[in-house]
Amino acid sequence: MALSHAERSDQPKKACWTPGCSWKRCLKYMKSVSIIIVFAFGFTGIPSAQEVQGLKALRSDLESIISDSSFSNAFIGIEVKDLKSGEILFAYNQDKDFVPASNMKLLTTSTALSILGENYQYHTYLMANGYVLDDTLFGDLYIVGSGDPTISGRFTNGDVVKVFKGWADTLKLLNVKVVKGNVIGDDRVFDNVPVGGGWGLAWHEDVYWYAAYISGLSFNDNCVDVTLKPGKQGAPASYTLDPSTSYVTVVNESRTTDDTVSTVDFYRDPATNVIHIYGNYPKTLDSMKVSLTIYNPTLYTATVLFETLNSAGIKLTGRPFDISGYRSISRVPPYNLMWTIASYTSPPLSEIVKVVNKRSQNFYAEQIFRTLGKEKYGIGTFENARKVEMSFLYSIGVDTTKIEINDGSGLSSWDLVTPHAIVKILEAMRKSPVWESFYSSLPVAGVDGTLEFRMKGTRAQGNVRGKTGFIENVRSLSGYLTTLDGDPIAFSIFVNHYTVPTSAVNALQDMICTRLCNFSYK
Repeated sequence: MALSHAERSDQPKKACWTPGCSWKRCLKYMKSVSIIIVFAFGFTGIPSAQEVQGLKALRSDLESIISDSSFSNAFIGIEVKDLKSGEILFAYNQDKDFVPASNMKLLTTSTALSILGENYQYHTYLMANGYVLDDTLFGDLYIVGSGDPTISGRFTNGDVVKVFKGWADTLKLLNVKVVKGNVIGDDRVFDNVPVGGGWGLAWHEDVYWYAAYISGLSFNDNCVDVTLKPGKQGAPASYTLDPSTSYVTVVNESRTTDDTVSTVDFYRDPATNVIHIYGNYPKTLDSMKVSLTIYNPTLYTATVLFETLNSAGIKLTGRPFDISGYRSISRVPPYNLMWTIASYTSPPLSEIVKVVNKRSQNFYAEQIFRTLGKEKYGIGTFENARKVEMSFLYSIGVDTTKIEINDGSGLSSWDLVTPHAIVKILEAMRKSPVWESFYSSLPVAGVDGTLEFRMKGTRAQGNVRGKTGFIENVRSLSGYLTTLDGDPIAFSIFVNHYTVPTSAVNALQDMICTRLCNFSYK
């Protein structure tokens, strides 16, 4: 059958083994094939023998690191991706689920920056439902919460009640010296579930800052700061509270001794604000500061504002309330019928996420997580927040069928994430309009945050930016680095169920990161 002109023109020229082919025609054919090969392969990243050897050496080294017999009983998952070429440089159990610990904060902060925006701010209002006559306000004061985690000393040079002092000054400018009413905290932007699912804390762990309650109205990270100093020999250690408040009752069972190591510990009676201090405090130890959680953050906030107003010379005839315990909520007037006395606006979200990721601050992460639900569905419940986060992750290509989200901070042992999912998030964020805010929120190896003392003196120092994670028998590290060739890398390293010291797991992760920073195809 005769071929059409078009079909004939697409047929290859005859090669030299074809009868009747001249050497000139063969040479012309070979040149054309060479050009085709260059275009087909030379510009599409087919690695040279040297590049193949470099990658082979990298994979061999990483396999050797994770094959250490000390980790034979542990579960390890890793994915390393070259964000320039898109090549997976190394993968091991990358599609298996692991407990991520604080790597969950990568999900929370990436979603929040992308959905809420890096310039998002919280607004908390002080409102009144009465009127001022002469120097007296006849009516109640309402603190209307927005889920803001930042009303504390963190952004006010350590003055934890600076915002409340400012509100007192505003009342004075209005010539208010007496308030014939109560101070009521309104936390209804969130539900009343104060912890994440699967927070399997030991019997007294809920007193420590990392387990602070979630609330629509919060103050000082929902903690009281306790500073200890030695007392007289054999006597209890002395202590001060910040803020100085009657909301907390301290039972001091500590003792000042000649010991060189402190055995002081703390616990809070369940569903109360009775905090016990016990153990031996060395007389040679100058001071020790700890942040301890309180029960009912909303009432705590209202109480400290009440006390701050009194200290400023404003007399209140009522008392502080949590709105859920104030008479009948149905009797609370609508806020559009009240007047605003003062307000507080938080720093932008770009600054707030730095606290979340660099310090690995659980309370901030949980507040931001619930805020996602509040902004999308009107109330900050766990389920609403989860729906928003899952939707975002799905939109950037994460397989959400392989993820379990039970909180925003990673304190839950029920959370499950794959290394591949984390790398997918890191890759998407590098292309995001909020990339700079996300990237700058991550700790820098050997420089700051939770990586301040790791990878010092190596090429990873100042290079690796990553989020750490830790709960019992779980250690994670995920983030970014740059290779010796200048190529950007996203990586995720999970280690679960290990029984060696956590310092040994840190060393394993640091070795992997350092090897990647020294990787070159050349």
